[in-house]
Amino acid sequence: MAEQNADQGGQPGVGEAGIRPGTSVRVLAQYIKDFSFENPATARAQAQPNIDLGIDVGATPHRDGQNLFEVSLRMQAKAVAGDAVLFILELDYAGLFQFDSSNMAELEPILLIECPRLLFPFARRVISDITRDGGFPPLLVDPIDFVGLYRGQKARQAGAARTAVPVARSPGQA
Repeated sequence: MAEQNADQGGQPGVGEAGIRPGTSVRVLAQYIKDFSFENPATARAQAQPNIDLGIDVGATPHRDGQNLFEVSLRMQAKAVAGDAVLFILELDYAGLFQFDSSNMAELEPILLIECPRLLFPFARRVISDITRDGGFPPLLVDPIDFVGLYRGQKARQAGAARTAVPVARSPGQA
């Protein structure tokens, strides 16, 4: 993927997020980093279960070099019917990405929007397959608005910064 700045499905593209056009991204690897599926009720539910889904995105610099980042898409799902837990699923699907820029302000939206967007279809397939293999109808996770998640995270950070208690300073400190 060489350039991402077009509008995708009505969501702002990367170009609108302040990233210079032409920033290149290479996907070096993608993999299941951690995975857990618990099936305590063994598919005996007759009613439509209530499914609680949680999603988290993270990015960390990789130890093997500059401009390498591991992006992690963590997804948790819990299906409950009545008072019975049908299944609990936790997936940490990650990718190793290389960039041609070291400007962190420029990379942050790519790391937290575009990279998870690339990983999502593969994580979705893993979740669908394991729930089907666990004896349930496949759990097809709806598309995720990673731009909205990113904006929400930035808004929470800005709100936390505004409500932070100022540090008391003694006279003479700048």
